[in-house]
Amino acid sequence: MDFPDTIFALASGAPPAGIAVIRISGYQGGQVLMRLSGKPLPMPRVATRTRFMLPEAGDKDIVLDDGIAIWFPGPQSFTGEDVVELHIHGGRASVEAVAGALSGFVGVRMAEPGEFTRRAFENGKLDLTRAEALADLVSAETEAQRQQAQRQFSGALADLYDGWRQDLVAMLAHVETVVDFADEEIPKDLLEGLDNKILRLKAQITQHIDDNRQGERLRDGFEIAIIGAPNVGKSSLLNALARRDVAIVSEIAGTTRDVVELHLNLGGLPVTLADTAGIRDSLDKVEEEGIRRALVRAEGADLRLAVFDAAIWPDLDPATVALMTNETIAVFNKGDLADDDLSENAKRSDIKGPYGPVPAFVVSALTGDGFDALLDAIKNAVSRGIDVSSGSAPLTRMRHRTALVEALEALDRIETPVRADGPELLAEDLRLAARSVGRITGTVDVEDVLDLIFSEFCIGK
Repeated sequence: MDFPDTIFALASGAPPAGIAVIRISGYQGGQVLMRLSGKPLPMPRVATRTRFMLPEAGDKDIVLDDGIAIWFPGPQSFTGEDVVELHIHGGRASVEAVAGALSGFVGVRMAEPGEFTRRAFENGKLDLTRAEALADLVSAETEAQRQQAQRQFSGALADLYDGWRQDLVAMLAHVETVVDFADEEIPKDLLEGLDNKILRLKAQITQHIDDNRQGERLRDGFEIAIIGAPNVGKSSLLNALARRDVAIVSEIAGTTRDVVELHLNLGGLPVTLADTAGIRDSLDKVEEEGIRRALVRAEGADLRLAVFDAAIWPDLDPATVALMTNETIAVFNKGDLADDDLSENAKRSDIKGPYGPVPAFVVSALTGDGFDALLDAIKNAVSRGIDVSSGSAPLTRMRHRTALVEALEALDRIETPVRADGPELLAEDLRLAARSVGRITGTVDVEDVLDLIFSEFCIGK
């Protein structure tokens, strides 16, 4: 695809840095490099020392920088277009000088977020799953996230979905033959075995979807909500887990009015801890909104830390108990203030919630007592929620899940055993299923999702 503009952007980290890489892509890429260097194009894909100069400087020879140029003629480039990389010194002034010179060329402009990768997709260099994996690789914060993104970028998801789509297209071709040549003599066994193929494909898609959101949890982070009444030490617990002051701690009840997030790396797995407002009846409109957000966050969390005040055991806040599920850990904070006769129930993991017993731990955010055991329990819960042992690439986005559910709905409408009479509806359902699967990789009907997908990218990618 020919794009009218040539684009450029800083493809490396923000200055100051040792080296800055400015990427240029478009049909004018080679001309821009020749005008900046005053020399013919260098050998393709060979790092060449180059002095970059202002094109309009003439004999004044105003040098912008002395660095490296690499020339990637299309279509053998990341975007499929002519691409140039300028490796210059990473000072802010150097970057701004070169960027200013590039902006002076007619038809050359700063790239928008994700525009390089979008051009790679439009030119057939990447499918949408690989493009999304590239964004995940850039934003990966843990080793497990990196491995998952790398598997997807290598084509594990694309190969799976393309295989399903090809199976659907092959089945559709046989059915359409029956439709188009109904008056002709066609093999009577043309639709033989179609039942088993449809049932087998439905089973494969169902198994892929029924993954307990493993891939999405790993990509977005395992969500843990810290819930409890005011003044039980939720913010102190968050700070202790973070080993730094993240949230404001005060003896005044209701200090936390909004959700305070903390991102942790637990054994290579991403975790998002959310400290929420204390649950209680309040006439304060701001605190009331904070409590509403706390309830919403608890509802969507993968794990809840229900925090109680160990100093007032055995009294348990009923509002907190009501929020406990099977995916809950009870935490009795302020263990240093508790009486010596603190019930052993809190140490025997049999605190009763609405859905049965949940594990419980007595800790002290002040002294650190009990935190090793609590942290181990959290790690175990995260490990159960994110299984990274499988070598396959799981679902990583709701977009994929929605498309596969639509494909399943289309296949579910097909009555089995398949009959040769009235095949028009059968063909239409197979066509809808193939189209839904094809949208994931970008084979068909993706214009409505392209802007959303590539808006997640950073500029220069």
